[in-house]
Amino acid sequence: MKRAPLFVFAGCIALSAVGVAHGKECMGVGFPDQLQVEGSTLVLNGLGLRQATMLKVDVYVAALYTAAATSDPNAVLGSATPKQLVLHFVRNVGAADLNKAWEEGFEANAKAQLAALAERVETLKGWMADMKTGERLAFTHKPGQGVQVDVGGTGKGTIPGDDFARAFLSIWLGAHPPNAGLKSGLLGGACS
Repeated sequence: MKRAPLFVFAGCIALSAVGVAHGKECMGVGFPDQLQVEGSTLVLNGLGLRQATMLKVDVYVAALYTAAATSDPNAVLGSATPKQLVLHFVRNVGAADLNKAWEEGFEANAKAQLAALAERVETLKGWMADMKTGERLAFTHKPGQGVQVDVGGTGKGTIPGDDFARAFLSIWLGAHPPNAGLKSGLLGGACS
């Protein structure tokens, strides 16, 4: 019986480690370490868990992709580079509940801009649908264009304006996120 050379065995181990190291997960939901947005490579900045009510009901796992990893929310909000936020639902959520969350998020984190954003917020709300467990919402900020919205795999369009993109992302990264652990996770902390 011939034995395989040690370097072949070591190579097999190295290849299997690469497969395991690709991506991160939270609550059993996996995301790749990086993705491409119009020719730009974005890296997974962090994963956060959205919990609702005093009972801390798990709603979605959020993934934030940025041009460069950072733990500074102002660096993310102020950068003129593409970004993507993905919400992977771990429970069913109705469109009415999503729209209520958008209203509360903009009110809490972009109150001074609400008048200028009102029409665009209504457009966002009009694109929402009931989300089932396992479905995703994806929001891609394309500087100079706005936020491209994808609902459950269907592109809905782009909401114009970098001001809208900053206000929208501030829902998660601003002073009053839906829950503190969500913001911390998106900025590279633990997803809990």
